[in-house]
Amino acid sequence: MSKRHSAKHKIDRRLGENIWGRPKSPVNRREYGPGQHGQRRKGKLSDFGVQLRAKQKLKGYYGNISEKQFRRVYAEASRQKGDTSERLIGLLESRLDAVVYRAKFVPTVFAARQFVSHGHVKVNGKRVNIGSYRCRPGDTIEVQERSRQMVLVLEAVQSPERDVPDYIDADHHKMVAKFVRLPTLADVPYPVHMEPNLVVEFYSR
Repeated sequence: MSKRHSAKHKIDRRLGENIWGRPKSPVNRREYGPGQHGQRRKGKLSDFGVQLRAKQKLKGYYGNISEKQFRRVYAEASRQKGDTSERLIGLLESRLDAVVYRAKFVPTVFAARQFVSHGHVKVNGKRVNIGSYRCRPGDTIEVQERSRQMVLVLEAVQSPERDVPDYIDADHHKMVAKFVRLPTLADVPYPVHMEPNLVVEFYSR
C-alpha cells in the first residue's frame, strides 16, 4: 500500500477538486472541505494562497512526491531553456512511475509507484525500481514477463476510463511502451485544470 492511500480522499476534499478524476471521489458528493468546519464559507484566497493551492494540486497529483523532490524538479526546470512551467510538466511526466501510469499498465499513479518499486518494470531491457527515474525520449518501458498476468495490470489495460496520450506509444499485447517525447501542458490529460505558471510564481517569490 502506498503511504497516501488513506489520505487520498482528504486531498480531494481539501483542494475541493477531484484531481485524479476518480468516480469514487468524495468531492462528487460533498463539495465542502473535510472536518467539522468544512462547510463554513471560504474566504477569498490571497495571491499566495492561490499559488500554494496550485502547487499542492500539481504535487499531490503525482502521488508520494516529497516537497524536497518537487522543489528539485522545479529547480531543474528553471535551469533549462524555454518556458519553466512547460519544462516542469515535461519533467514530471518523464518520471518512470508517471510513464507507467500513462501507458495504462496500472490503474492509478499510486499503484504505478508501488509497481515500479517492486521490480515489475524494465527500461531499455534493464530492471529499474526507482519511481522518480527520468525517462528520455526514445526509451522503451516494459512490464516484466512474470508480471504481465497480474490482475492489476489486466484490469488497467482493459479499462475504458482513460486513453494513452500521444507522447507515449503503448503496445498492450507485448506490454511495452515507448516514451516518444517530452509533453507540453496541453498534451497531458489532467482531469482538472492545472496551473504550473502559478507554481513557478510560488517558488520564484
